[in-house]
Amino acid sequence: MAAGDVAWVLISSALVLFMTPGLALFYGGMVRSKNVLNMLLMNFFAISIVTVVWTTIGYTLAFADGSGFIGSFDNTFLAKVSSGESLLFVMFQMTFAIITPALISGAVAERMKFSAWVLFTGLWAAIVYPIVAHWAWNGWLTDLGVLDFAGGLVVHINAGAAALAVILVLKPRRGFGAEAIRPHSLPLTLLGTGILWVGWFGFNAGSAFAADGIAINAIITTQIGAALGALGWVLAEWHKTGAPTTLGAASGAVAGLVAITPAAGFVGPQAAFAFGLAAGVLCHLAVSLKFRFNYDDSLDVVGVHLVGGIVGSILLGVFAQASVNPAGADGLFYGSADLLWKQGVAVAAVAAFSLTATWLIAKFVDVTVGLRVDDREEIDGLDITMHEERAYNLSDVTNRTIEANRQDPNSWVPAASQLNNNHHRSVVEVHTRDSAGLLADFVAAWDAGDIEVHLAKVNGSSKEKAVDVVRFSRNGRRA
Repeated sequence: MAAGDVAWVLISSALVLFMTPGLALFYGGMVRSKNVLNMLLMNFFAISIVTVVWTTIGYTLAFADGSGFIGSFDNTFLAKVSSGESLLFVMFQMTFAIITPALISGAVAERMKFSAWVLFTGLWAAIVYPIVAHWAWNGWLTDLGVLDFAGGLVVHINAGAAALAVILVLKPRRGFGAEAIRPHSLPLTLLGTGILWVGWFGFNAGSAFAADGIAINAIITTQIGAALGALGWVLAEWHKTGAPTTLGAASGAVAGLVAITPAAGFVGPQAAFAFGLAAGVLCHLAVSLKFRFNYDDSLDVVGVHLVGGIVGSILLGVFAQASVNPAGADGLFYGSADLLWKQGVAVAAVAAFSLTATWLIAKFVDVTVGLRVDDREEIDGLDITMHEERAYNLSDVTNRTIEANRQDPNSWVPAASQLNNNHHRSVVEVHTRDSAGLLADFVAAWDAGDIEVHLAKVNGSSKEKAVDVVRFSRNGRRA
């Protein structure tokens, strides 16, 4: 490799590694505040886990010479990998191996044990990822003539199918489908989106392994795909709900990036418009399926990465141009249907393998360390129950006071009410001089059965400002 090529791949490796912290922020903003540290740590810890797995057995299973199905153990602990260029390839590919299981964390958010996540990530990175990487980039799919420039199959369809498998074992969160579970910080999510967007230039253009025309083509198609994905998603939700949202723009940009990933170095800039727009619209439609079929894909990993990866891999069979990249092929639009059916076979094979293998791993983790937290831990939040930390210390917020005390239900519930003391309900009254919204986590943490929340505006004396009063009760014995 020329010095300029080495420099570009070094920079790309750093960009792709930085995508995982970006993903942590992207996901962290979308969970509730009581789970944000857990989500951040799931992503950051994946960096450490997968680094160890990749440099011991992951790389050799993916890229050492072996069969069409899997590599060999010739390069275990990077044995016989000594040249600078070879180690650079190890490093670049390791960043892909890191972010792929990290993507899965978004599907299992707010209910998976951290110990289960650690075990699951290690097993998945050692078994599922290397096999799919070998198939697509050094195995039977390569021999078949399948194209995957930067990981549409290996990263996105693989992670999306795996996410679906895990959540089928894990089951939905409490309240899924019955109550709104809203993001706690969309600014964090948008910041994460920006980091992912920039990092994706290393992801896609770095996969050219040279600072050349193919890398230039990949970087412009990546930019167009992301932009059109955001536009497509926002326009679709604007038409459906009447409101364009920041979450929609962020999700659409990622969907467009996902779709262009397998094709960035094989299609021209004009085709990237179709990739981005199709992904934005179709992924927006796909995320609503979780409510129809009752699978709790918490942060839309299935809807964005599985569906977006499929869209991109199939459209590659339509829009690929050998004139863009001699290592590629012509797609249906340029006179050949051969690539299209090969891409279809690859999509089906990777999705089926990842779904099946991941389901077995999730079942194994479930029977060994247990996959899911208990109800009390889920209610209180994983930050405090798993890590004994809180992301936000509200006691430090000035000009906000929260006073809570337990009262006899008869002190505020009418005697004839169905909520009276005969139902043995515990009652809490909370006062705040700011907003009742500040008490969302407090209300959720009090749940031990059915929550009933009562909001009332109570005027104080003439010398006092009005305060919001939040009263809520739960089934069970009076405290």
